[in-house]
Amino acid sequence: MSIQSTGLGANLDVNGLITKLMQVESQPLTTLAKKEASFQAKLSAYGTLNSALSVFQSNVTGLSNLGTFQSLTATAGDSSILSATTTSVSTQGNYNVNVTKLAQAQTISSAGQVSSTASIGSGTSTTITFEFGTITGGTSANGVYTGSTFTQDATQSIGTVTIDGANNSLQGIRDAINAAKVGATAAIVGDGSATPYHLVLTSAKTGATSSLKISATGDAAIQSLVNYDPAGTQNFTETTTAQNAALTVNGIAISSTSNAVTGAIQGTTLNLSKVGTTSLALSANTSGIQSAINGFVKGYNDFQATLKTLTGYDASTKKGGILIGDSTARNVQSQIRSTLSTAVNGLGGNITSLASIGINFQKDGTLSVDSTKLSAALSTNYNEISGLFASVGKATDSLVSYSSSTSATKQGAYGLEITAIATQGGLQGDLDLSTGNTTIAANTAINVTLDGKTSLVSLAAGTYTASSLATLLQTSINGNSTFKDNGSTVTATINSGGKLQLQSTKYGSASNVNLANGTGTGAASFTGTVLNGTAGVDVAGKLNGITAAGSGQFLTGATGSDTEGLKILVSGGSLGARGTVNFSRGYASQVSSLLSTVVGTSGSISSATDGINRSIKDIGKQRDILNSRLFDTEARYRAQFTALDSIVSSLNNTSSFLSQQLAALTSSTK
Repeated sequence: MSIQSTGLGANLDVNGLITKLMQVESQPLTTLAKKEASFQAKLSAYGTLNSALSVFQSNVTGLSNLGTFQSLTATAGDSSILSATTTSVSTQGNYNVNVTKLAQAQTISSAGQVSSTASIGSGTSTTITFEFGTITGGTSANGVYTGSTFTQDATQSIGTVTIDGANNSLQGIRDAINAAKVGATAAIVGDGSATPYHLVLTSAKTGATSSLKISATGDAAIQSLVNYDPAGTQNFTETTTAQNAALTVNGIAISSTSNAVTGAIQGTTLNLSKVGTTSLALSANTSGIQSAINGFVKGYNDFQATLKTLTGYDASTKKGGILIGDSTARNVQSQIRSTLSTAVNGLGGNITSLASIGINFQKDGTLSVDSTKLSAALSTNYNEISGLFASVGKATDSLVSYSSSTSATKQGAYGLEITAIATQGGLQGDLDLSTGNTTIAANTAINVTLDGKTSLVSLAAGTYTASSLATLLQTSINGNSTFKDNGSTVTATINSGGKLQLQSTKYGSASNVNLANGTGTGAASFTGTVLNGTAGVDVAGKLNGITAAGSGQFLTGATGSDTEGLKILVSGGSLGARGTVNFSRGYASQVSSLLSTVVGTSGSISSATDGINRSIKDIGKQRDILNSRLFDTEARYRAQFTALDSIVSSLNNTSSFLSQQLAALTSSTK
């Protein structure tokens, strides 16, 4: 009888045997896969929780902003006459508005030209200067003024355009004016006559102070076309007179250069559309606030529903949510509920808790709203409700006002001490300009440094009185694009001693005015020996006994202190103790800050998911090591079976040989 091979000769399934052996060896891979699936499920659950919290935070954000409660609803009886835009400083009230005139811009038209493309003049380089101001006195007939005077508006920039042989047609002049953005727009209008083409200019701004005065130096033909002085030569005819809007508000007469009227009602812009009389009501936006509060409650309840799904236990299926027992989810829920259950400190009055406006917790952990009680609270205690939800700061000093806070600012009443009042930077010359006129040469430009920015400012050539020189400097500096982009302006005045004063309109150490020579007439012709001014001073002081950071008129609580991030505006007053600044943080503000620490990149959910991702990454490493080990194990099994098969084959050969020998011996003995 032969020895049977364990290989093909034995009809054994070697691959099947190895597969079953490897299934046993691979059990740790299955365990790792289950762990990874569990971690992935938790990641997904945290993503769902994070999303629910983010949605809740978006519901909270609007209510955490004090401006939400300060905005008013403007309702006009006749909306075709006007509309109104309110701000956080608008006040409630009812008004009667009678609009008798709308503001309009001046429009002037040149004499007709045969062609709009033919060259005008010789092409000599010509500078056209545009000034804006007020026309007073005299009379106007058929668009021409007689006996009138023109007074330049110092707040509006002087514009210039250069015309030469490349653009000295009517079209070229139009395009050059529009490209230069001088404060007026140009168009060509045809009237069908023998000389149909008229250059029509319209002031960019409305109002009586935006009438045009145009002067040209250079080519005589260009001068004859465009020179326009309401007090002198007028080569244009006025077709529309610049005028202010005229209206009364509750019987008080108001004039405005714009149809967007500001200053008539505190914090409110009246947008005039046509002449007429209408009522205007500015009232608290109670319906909007009620809707926002309902959104706050809904956001919380939606979050609660999501949390219940993720952390609750279903008795019918006997299964718990993926995050059941999870400390991160439990802590978030506990912190939010604790915040909403605690009265807001520092408010006073009757409105200090959610329950005081009809919002209460139910047995299932959700919030309910008593709409009747909420409506009543909004009607009778509207101003108190803002503090219930938003961050609110109030100062006992009338010259100190709350500006803003950060999530680091703690609630409390903080003493305020002022050691320095903010000032504006400025320059005062030592040259008496009242004794004569100042002549500005052609191509004059001076280097001006204003609030840390330096630019070359061109000045129109001419002879100026002290006051007109101040007007020229103010207009030219304020019209400079570098300073416009920086939000910087100056005021230029002549003091009682006839000396020029230039003052930045900004406050603080960054506020300064310096002059330096450029080209043409030197700056010393305006200020004498004084070219460098004195920088402004930042406000300085202490909040809660700790030195605060001053910038301009703003004082901000020190980092690391209870007042960190508390920003107040000190608009003047005396040095020393200035009362207290009270800061409270309402529910929406508290919850918003809390959620920022939960859903942010460094929040608790992010920390939890980071830990899970590290575990998943570690599982991947373990899987790689195990797969490598399994590969080696399978190779070893195959090698062992191969060796066994070889041994059995050898034994079979030996068995066959012995069988043959035995058979031979048996045969020989017969």
